[in-house]
Amino acid sequence: MPTVVRVLVDLPRHSRLAAGALDYLEPPGAEPAVPLAPGTLVRVPLGRRQVCGLVWPHGEHGERSDGEAPPMDGLKAITEVLSALPPLSTAWLRLVAFAAAYYQRSPGEMALAVLPPELKDIDAAQLERRLRRLHKGLKAAAPEAAVADARPFRPDLSPEQAEVLRQLALGEPVTSLLHGVTGSGKTEIYLREAERVLAQGRQVLVLVPEINLTPQLEARFAQRFGASRLRALHSGLTPAQRLQNWLAVHLGHADLVLGTRLAIFAPLPRLGLIVVDEEHDPSYKQQEGARYSARDLAVYRGRLEGVPVLLGSATPSLETWLNAQPLGEAVQGRAQSRYRRLAMPSRIGAGALPAVKLLNLAEVVARHGRSVLYEMPIAPPLIERMKQCLARGEQSLVLLNRRGYAPVLHCTSCGWKSQCSQCSAWRVFHKIDRTLRCHHCGSVEPVMRSCPDCGDMDIQPLGRGTERLEEQLGALLPEARMARIDADTTRTRGSLEEQLAQVHDGHVDVLVGTQMVAKGHDFRRITLVIALNADAALFSQDFRAPERLFALLMQAAGRAGRDAEQAAASEMWVQTWHPSHPLYQALQRHDYVAFARSQLEERQIAGLPPYTHLALLRVEARDQASAQAFLQAATELAEGLDGTALSAGELLLYPPVPAQVQRVANVERVQMLLEASSRAVLQRFLSAWLDVLQAQRAALPKVLRWAVDVDPVSI
Repeated sequence: MPTVVRVLVDLPRHSRLAAGALDYLEPPGAEPAVPLAPGTLVRVPLGRRQVCGLVWPHGEHGERSDGEAPPMDGLKAITEVLSALPPLSTAWLRLVAFAAAYYQRSPGEMALAVLPPELKDIDAAQLERRLRRLHKGLKAAAPEAAVADARPFRPDLSPEQAEVLRQLALGEPVTSLLHGVTGSGKTEIYLREAERVLAQGRQVLVLVPEINLTPQLEARFAQRFGASRLRALHSGLTPAQRLQNWLAVHLGHADLVLGTRLAIFAPLPRLGLIVVDEEHDPSYKQQEGARYSARDLAVYRGRLEGVPVLLGSATPSLETWLNAQPLGEAVQGRAQSRYRRLAMPSRIGAGALPAVKLLNLAEVVARHGRSVLYEMPIAPPLIERMKQCLARGEQSLVLLNRRGYAPVLHCTSCGWKSQCSQCSAWRVFHKIDRTLRCHHCGSVEPVMRSCPDCGDMDIQPLGRGTERLEEQLGALLPEARMARIDADTTRTRGSLEEQLAQVHDGHVDVLVGTQMVAKGHDFRRITLVIALNADAALFSQDFRAPERLFALLMQAAGRAGRDAEQAAASEMWVQTWHPSHPLYQALQRHDYVAFARSQLEERQIAGLPPYTHLALLRVEARDQASAQAFLQAATELAEGLDGTALSAGELLLYPPVPAQVQRVANVERVQMLLEASSRAVLQRFLSAWLDVLQAQRAALPKVLRWAVDVDPVSI
């Protein structure tokens, strides 16, 4: 008799079909004694379509485990097996299963979402052609790899670097926090540790938060180990490039994998080390679909596969910092903690950290008048600093985390503002192409000649973005060579690398940019950093805003004085109305430890993460009433569950509220916050609650979509 095979397909948890694996018969002509191994990719019929599927082990997440043979009547056979590709490993399947369960998605949705898109659309013959092309490319690259320098330049280690590497060389499969100030040489630690692991014949996975950081770090690793051993995995690749790199990784032809959050699911058969650079960055959290955290999954994967995980940051997330603190009593003279903490508090070459200074805007207004803040992008004392820097042949960096020319256009006669017709947000004025752009729904409209309400021709920009800042600074410093790096100037392929090369080569005097320029870049000639509009995050409704602001400013400050000879004279200035704020006081001392301590105390008192655990139920509908009604019905179903954490008082369910941006693309967004005392409590409740919601979905108010976000980073 034919064998029944369990196959995962891309079906959401609320699908009317089974949310887990589906039953299929083995393909015609299959050998009875050779069952398909779990992790094998196949093509299967699903309705009228042929889709990609993944053979799934029995007994996983609601799969049939009672030992009874499933009924075969009406079962369809697997169309074909992608046998040219080895099965995905058991560890990879377990990682996907954990991620699906923890983030409340179906296993099929999670598994198929993290595979290369082109892999899901090709058949066995097409796959074999791509594999032949891959092996041909590897064969052509072999002579080049053979003549590569086997002993590339390796800089001397500082005492702190040597001590960190000594502890890492112990080879313990633990998670370590590498807490090093900017410029302390964390990248060299990554390179040396990768070198040690590669010498053992293992593979290394390096995660970076954004695509913008990938080329720079990729160049450093390629210079040290050779480009033939390195593969990149991120969404900036073409579908064909992404598939080719994924195949090389899965087949074991790549020793180093460098990528963004999606790369945590790279199928590495010889994994020996996971590095998460800038581990605090919120970009590691997926914000749509399966909302997983790549950093948290990296820690889980390290434990699952018994390999060390290295989390690097100058400003660790508070969750990571708390995990690196001693827990309870010392054991055998050593305080126990979840993560091992490795500290590098000094810069390479004994260079000093830049002096952080605060410019009190109240004093500027008292001296020059309030109008100076509207006429000049930067206060007069700092313009003088920039001129002095320019005279010495040094570079300046001006940070403004807002792109575009101005956040809004307004009519000086009637007060009209450039509201987006589809979103509850303003359309941003981009002067370079005379358009109004909504940064939420993406709608673009040419700037009108007159006010659409009163017809007045006097429409003026209100506020300032990087585009306007660059223009105004160019007028104030006509002799300076200006450059701007933000999402608008780096859209085309290779544009970021080209602009960064201009900065590194000294062809730029003043660099204007958003947070893109504050992370990871090794600018050797910058000695002055100026941060504008930082106060906006001090009183945000998001409890994580101070943590992110401190990290951004610390990272921005770290771009200055990276050359030890200029470090002592380097400065960072912050324009602020609140110079006495504790955040700025800690920033002046470069005292992350004190800042983290105060933030953790506040969060513990307020009952916020990392001392509690959160989830959001997000709902989108055509109108607010439907979304609110859905969440109200969901609340009633939750209250009707017997014996849950809600009835025991271990979990709080807050009333539904509109999202911060309530309407996007004519879709209303509402959310409900859940707060639990532990992850286990939250997971048990979510599992029971979502099962009830799915069972009752026909009776619930109609909405466009709804989903749960576990451990949200944006509330």
